[in-house]
Amino acid sequence: MSSKVYEVLQWASSFFKQHGKEEAAAEWLLRHHLQMTRAQFFSSLREPIDESVKERLMEDAKKHALMHVPIQYLIGYEYFYGRRFFVNEDVLIPRPETEELVAEVLKQINNMFSDHKDIEVVDVGTGSGAIAVTLALENRSLRVSAIDIASSSLEVAKQNARQLGAHVEFIEGDLLQPLIKAGRKVDVVVSNPPYIPEIDIASLSPVVKEHEPLRALVGGKDGLHFYRRFMEELPKVLRSRGLVAFEIGADQGEAVASMLKATFPDAKVEVVHDINGKERMVFAELMKN
Repeated sequence: MSSKVYEVLQWASSFFKQHGKEEAAAEWLLRHHLQMTRAQFFSSLREPIDESVKERLMEDAKKHALMHVPIQYLIGYEYFYGRRFFVNEDVLIPRPETEELVAEVLKQINNMFSDHKDIEVVDVGTGSGAIAVTLALENRSLRVSAIDIASSSLEVAKQNARQLGAHVEFIEGDLLQPLIKAGRKVDVVVSNPPYIPEIDIASLSPVVKEHEPLRALVGGKDGLHFYRRFMEELPKVLRSRGLVAFEIGADQGEAVASMLKATFPDAKVEVVHDINGKERMVFAELMKN
C-alpha cells in the first residue's frame, strides 16, 4: 500500500528533528519533489505519494540529516528579495540579513544621487549575484557591475542574471583590482566579503562549514583581512561623491568604521544594525562635489 503525503512529511520531520535539523525543512523538501505550491501541498496531504518521489525525497533527507548538505543545494535555489536564485556549492547561500543591506543601499543611493543619472555600482565578491542582480532589478537606472575571483561563482551569477532579466556586467578578478587596472571609477562599492575569523570556522554548523565555499566565509585571523585590503583599493576607484556599503560580522562595526574614517576622513560613516539588533552594515558617504 502506498504512503500518503502526510505520512512522508511526518517521517521526514521526525528524521530531521532526531538529527538536530529544522523540522520545517521537511515540508520545503517534499514540496520541491512534488513540484507543488504550499496551497496545493496542504490540499494533497491525504493523497498517495508516488514511490519514486518518496525514494528521491528519502535520499535527499538522508543527505541533509546525515551528510549536512544544505536544503538549498539539494533543491538548487534560495529566495532573495522575493526572487528565486539558483545556488550550488560554488556560491554562498544568500541570507535574509543581506536583503537588509540591499534595501539600505537602495535607500542611500536615492538620497545621495537623486540629481545623478548613470550611477555606477560595483558588487565585490558577488557569489550567486544576489546583491548585484537585485540592485539592477530594483533600480533599473543603475549601471551594475559584479566582480568575483572564482569563475565557477560567476557562472552561477550569470545564470541568475539571465533567468531574472537583469543587466549586470560580470568581471573575474580579485577585489577591486580589475577596476584599478582598467582605470575605472564608480559611484558605489557594495560588498558582503568573507568576514568570519579563522578560529570561528570550527564552531560553525556542519551544514555551513562542510558545504559552503570557505573562500566566501573566512576573513583571515580576525575576520578583517578583506576590509583592510578594501582600504588600500577604495580610494583608487571611488568618485569624490561616493558610497561604500559593507556587510559585517558580529562586533566588527567599530573596527570597520574606524578603517573607513581613517581612509576617508571627511566621510560620514555609520554602523547600522539589522532587524535582530546586531551590527550588520557599515556605510561611508563621501559628499565632495
